Amino acid sequence: MRYPASEKIEIIGLVELSALSARKTLERLGVPRATFYRWYDQYRTGGPEALADRSSQLSRVWNRIPKEIRNRIIDLALEQTELSPRELAVRFTDTQGYFVSEATVYRLLKAHDLITSPAFIVIKATNEFTDKTSAPNEMWQTDFTYLKIIGWGWHYLSTILDDFSRYVIAWKLCTTMKAEDVTNTLEMALTASGCDQAHVRHRPRLLSDNGSSYISGDLADWLDAKNMTHVRGAPYHPQTQGKIERWHQTLKNRILLEN
Repeated sequence: MRYPASEKIEIIGLVELSALSARKTLERLGVPRATFYRWYDQYRTGGPEALADRSSQLSRVWNRIPKEIRNRIIDLALEQTELSPRELAVRFTDTQGYFVSEATVYRLLKAHDLITSPAFIVIKATNEFTDKTSAPNEMWQTDFTYLKIIGWGWHYLSTILDDFSRYVIAWKLCTTMKAEDVTNTLEMALTASGCDQAHVRHRPRLLSDNGSSYISGDLADWLDAKNMTHVRGAPYHPQTQGKIERWHQTLKNRILLEN
């Protein structure tokens, strides 16, 4: 039960003037002794004003994004209406140097009524690729999968798989899923396949999903520098990257059986 400051002062006065002991007086008043002595200490050090109730809510949330940053995110969303919350989060982080998560951007846009209908309602993926590969190194599939290693924690496997032969060209075990991890794995794949030295008509196309590391500006700049094109599967349609998804499933099942 909460007591206003006036009642606290009255209870303190009753205890001070009572002929009974403080313990017996407080028992009759129904006030715990610990509560009373906390009030009494506040009263002696701060006077009657110290007995007023204070709000238990924090005046400021420690991890709240500043208002200026929130306004800049909204401005970016209004300028580039075609971007999804995930793409906005990546674009803002790349261009502004201030990290914001996809969930934060989504909540902010929803609060300003800027969320449109889900993309998967209007996007339809075909059952198979129209232009199928006919030789190795025409297109590479890439994806991340996660593994919990006892004693190490969560790690992420980045894999480059040839679409035609299903040969795993390169892989790397990473502690993050950043664009830098993708480019490092691609560097290993270019070296292993010889595509970084041989004279070819075109570098392999890269096929990936729409993960944050694959839609980042850093990866796009790196691919442009390497003269590689990038194809992304339709949202909510992992079958587009079915070969590498199936490889990761086989790999994890084998690891679970043997380890």
